[in-house]
Amino acid sequence: QVQLVESGGGLVQAGGSLRLSCAASGSIFRIYDMGWYRQAPGKQRELVATVTSGGSTNYADSVKGRFTISRDNAKNTVYLQMNSLKPEDTAVYYCNADILSRYLTSNNYWGQGTQVTVSS
Repeated sequence: QVQLVESGGGLVQAGGSLRLSCAASGSIFRIYDMGWYRQAPGKQRELVATVTSGGSTNYADSVKGRFTISRDNAKNTVYLQMNSLKPEDTAVYYCNADILSRYLTSNNYWGQGTQVTVSS
């Protein structure tokens, strides 16, 4: 069994910052790409940022220059530092990871989601 557990969401004023964390646990052999997605009410889930096991990153245009994704491979954890938050960043943020288990089965996993609300 593999789990992704997110933390760090909350309510913040526009212009403020939040840091999200997502820790993977369970029968993990190796973690490949990790990332953050978000889903606002009435909208489809969209990619926010991804990071490879080697540290290469990719960002949605809407968050470039404001958000930073990073990971700690020793802790099986991915982070999302969000600065200069805007009301349009309000959404449920989901952690995602491609994980090879100790049983050598590969799957894509999602966290339960954490709410981020930015007030104007």
